[in-house]
Amino acid sequence: MSILGPRLKDRPNSTMKILTFTSLFPNTFQPDLAIFVYQRVSNLARLTGNHVTVIAPVPYFPSWIPLSRWRTFSRIPREERMGDLRVLHPRYPFVARIMMPLHGLLIVFGCLAPMIRLKRRFNFECIDSHFMYPDGFAAVLLGKILGVPVTVSARGTDINEYPSFRWIRPQIRWTLRHASGVMAVSAALREKIVELGRPLDQIKVIANGIDPQLFTQIDRSEARRSLGLPQNAEIIICVAALRSVKRHKFLIQAIRLLTTKHPELQLYIVGEGPLRSELELLLAELNLTESVFLVGQKSNSDLKIWFNAANVSCLTSEKEGWPNVLCESLACGTPVVATRVGGIPEIVTSPEFGVLVEQDSESIASGLEVALSRNWDRQEIARHAANRTWVAVATETKDYLKECVEVWRQQRVAN
Repeated sequence: MSILGPRLKDRPNSTMKILTFTSLFPNTFQPDLAIFVYQRVSNLARLTGNHVTVIAPVPYFPSWIPLSRWRTFSRIPREERMGDLRVLHPRYPFVARIMMPLHGLLIVFGCLAPMIRLKRRFNFECIDSHFMYPDGFAAVLLGKILGVPVTVSARGTDINEYPSFRWIRPQIRWTLRHASGVMAVSAALREKIVELGRPLDQIKVIANGIDPQLFTQIDRSEARRSLGLPQNAEIIICVAALRSVKRHKFLIQAIRLLTTKHPELQLYIVGEGPLRSELELLLAELNLTESVFLVGQKSNSDLKIWFNAANVSCLTSEKEGWPNVLCESLACGTPVVATRVGGIPEIVTSPEFGVLVEQDSESIASGLEVALSRNWDRQEIARHAANRTWVAVATETKDYLKECVEVWRQQRVAN
């Protein structure tokens, strides 16, 4: 037996006090923001007897400045409850882009005092942070100040894109060196973390899950009726923010290649982003305004209906971590066509669930052609996807957090 006493996992009915630290978290005015983080944390809280508190820092923004994009930050309360979770929203100074290399340090500046007060009252055992930079960097630095172990979770963009920035890459590498634990949502993301200096055996892969109560199979005709979609059309859905990394142009061009053979084909793109105007122009140029529709952002509960209404779900990203939209589509029994990048091959593990394609319009069109012509076993697809629940994700997370805390305590005693 260790001089620390029984290992945490051997202690009967052991619970943990956990502080989750992330700016990617739903709030009153953005209820669907990073819902995948909320799902993992809320289920983790249930496993620990609700011994989880969330700090979700937001930039300080004066309410009197008339910029709607940023004004939302000023309306977010300092403290609120999201489900059963207590969520604190400390403010920190920030100007987008100009201060990006200082983003993590500014978060530390705004969060240190609130975290010291919380540590005295809540006495959390570890900090569970999400997104490598700036959140993970700030969390690890705060953990060193407070004398608490910190785990960081890589989600996708933080590892796929941010290390390319000259001033941010060293901060990510520092975070990976000093974190007590590192989690990645896919094995592909783990390989990229290894390239940044963290040993392979010190990275835990914990993939995201789905909510089986929300994403379930329903009758396709009923789903289409509720959305006002044509019953006889061949419908493809793409759920992805309107950003260049999602490569909507390739998908739209693929649709153009298919319309002659599939005159009833319709594509619905669910999401918002800076490329809306550019994509609208492209649709007009290609005469696809009657075949491709940009339907905007939809709530998580609405997505269930969209997935069930579609023949096929498609994602043509250039980079990905672990795209939950594919898992949610499969949970509704809808097969997927997706590019062979990031964690996608770890989701589409069999041709019984979908088709993997390359990053060009011809390959995407060919994959969609195969998917539309096949008679899929929707029940088997849904059954397979339902195996990976958020409860399973939370259980794996809790076990890993316990392990990291125990190792950290042993190292403290040894030193």
